[in-house]
Amino acid sequence: MADKPTTVEAYLAAFPSDVREVLDEIRRTIQTALPDASQAISYGIPTFKLHGRNIVHFAGWQHHISLYPIPDGDPALERELEPYRAGKGTLRFRLGEPVPYDLIARIATALAEQR
Repeated sequence: MADKPTTVEAYLAAFPSDVREVLDEIRRTIQTALPDASQAISYGIPTFKLHGRNIVHFAGWQHHISLYPIPDGDPALERELEPYRAGKGTLRFRLGEPVPYDLIARIATALAEQR
């Protein structure tokens, strides 16, 4: 993406249709989990905010989709997230593999509860 997007729609529009479908579904999943959240671009990627605070970010890449940050404090959830960990605060979902949308909804909810 040569130009930095200023809206979530512009960010998503920059991706090929197959990747955009996954990003759109992640967006819908988080919106359903956090119906009072607003959406913005923060750190150059789509971000959901509650009460002015960043809650969860997601980003498209060439071979995967990332979700930031990782919630903590729930050992059962942390075990479920382990296969997707790609760094201290990053989850990575490989393109071409099933995306655990229900898990993403639980992550968003957990993050909102931690803020």
